[in-house]
Amino acid sequence: MLHALTVLLLFQLAGEALTQLFSLPIPGPVLGMGLLFVALFFPKWVPEALRQTTHDFLQHLSLLFVPAGVGVLQHFHRVTQEWLPIMLALVVSAVLTVAVTALTIRALAQLTHADTRAAERE
Repeated sequence: MLHALTVLLLFQLAGEALTQLFSLPIPGPVLGMGLLFVALFFPKWVPEALRQTTHDFLQHLSLLFVPAGVGVLQHFHRVTQEWLPIMLALVVSAVLTVAVTALTIRALAQLTHADTRAAERE
């Protein structure tokens, strides 16, 4: 588990370093997650310990939202003052997420269905 946590933290460090080095407007952990995502395209590279550790993290993912909830409560006065832009951003992002997900599923279903029909013809 320690090896896997080290790998995850090294990717976060790489993201932070790239963000600082190139003055990017992207948070370092997000860039590090993107780098990890790219690295996962090489499945022989992924150690089993990393798979198990990330699986364990995902089982307790809801605990990671506690600090965000505390932050919202600490700045509740600001949330009450700026509720309209916050709600607008939440609604628009939710609608866009649902729309993109639906279009992606539709496209994948058509591709899968087309592959199935092509296989049946052969």
